[in-house]
Amino acid sequence: MKITPILATAIALAVAGPALVRAQPAAATVTIDNFAFDAQTVTVAPGATVTWVNNDDAPHTVVADDGKSFRSKVLDTGEKFSFTFMSAGTFGYFCSIHPHMVGKVVVKAP
Repeated sequence: MKITPILATAIALAVAGPALVRAQPAAATVTIDNFAFDAQTVTVAPGATVTWVNNDDAPHTVVADDGKSFRSKVLDTGEKFSFTFMSAGTFGYFCSIHPHMVGKVVVKAP
């Protein structure tokens, strides 16, 4: 049997299996510190939950750019807010108290 470059690639993929595919996380955490979201962009799979944790000395919020998809209460130091993203897309958000603080969640299938 002659192994062509295409067949060799197919064999390599079959042997390597999932190691070549990066799975999107089922959950992610964004810390709020020093008047910034860290990480500013997170990528997760549909059905994943993102949790924001306020580690800053000031209160903050997490509000979807559209104003209605998700909205936290005012988070004091140490408080958390979680939201589960069910559909694919890019979801921008900001702090309504400090609008210069922005971030985004990218939801895509692995």
